[in-house]
Amino acid sequence: MTLFRLEGRHALVTGGSRGIGLAAAHALVRLGAHVTIAARGEDALKAAAATIGARWVVADVGTPEGVRAAVEAANAAGPLDILVSNAGGPPPALPSGVTEEAWQRGFETTFLSTVRLAEAVLPEMRERRWGRIIAVTSLSVGRPVVNLPVSNAMRAAVTNHLRTLALEVAADGVTCNTVAPGYTATDRLKALHTDPAEAERLQSRIPARRFGQPGEVGAAVAFLATHEAGYITGQEILVDGGWSI
Repeated sequence: MTLFRLEGRHALVTGGSRGIGLAAAHALVRLGAHVTIAARGEDALKAAAATIGARWVVADVGTPEGVRAAVEAANAAGPLDILVSNAGGPPPALPSGVTEEAWQRGFETTFLSTVRLAEAVLPEMRERRWGRIIAVTSLSVGRPVVNLPVSNAMRAAVTNHLRTLALEVAADGVTCNTVAPGYTATDRLKALHTDPAEAERLQSRIPARRFGQPGEVGAAVAFLATHEAGYITGQEILVDGGWSI
């Protein structure tokens, strides 16, 4: 048997038009999976899909309607075996400055999107006794960043929801894991750290002495989707260049 291949498997990757989501989708395609990517911006989505050879669907998974649209479009290519839930990060603010509206938006987009997506794909995964549910979170789950309170809270909720769900569905052949990137060279990192000197100082504190690349996070996501990772469930996989130690 050829190791680490996903021929015949169908995947949905949300937030798949750029950054870590696009890298995860590309890694799955390279392993042979049929991939559908979902995002809100049509132009970027179409360009990304053409680049990696994926299907695409415009959908805002922060809404119930968007979740339904994404899952229905992906299922049109074949029953979903792999879900990668990757929500955009909530905007920065100090904890005392977060409005109730911002909390609600983060709850819908970052947390409930994963809950709803998992609910939508689980019944058929359990029936077929094979499935992979993977959420992209952040190292801030265990080490909060002071100006990202909504992300800290909602990604921690995603992590513990999937850990709990793993207990329920492990015997059905469905795994539930999270991948927690450290400081990764994405547009969001650039937006959060605009001062080059500050970025250099931050890199000097990372044992690897550099920022991660989206493809390195995507590779971890793709590994968790494989048959060989079938005994890994309820886990948080840190991809952080040693920051957490």
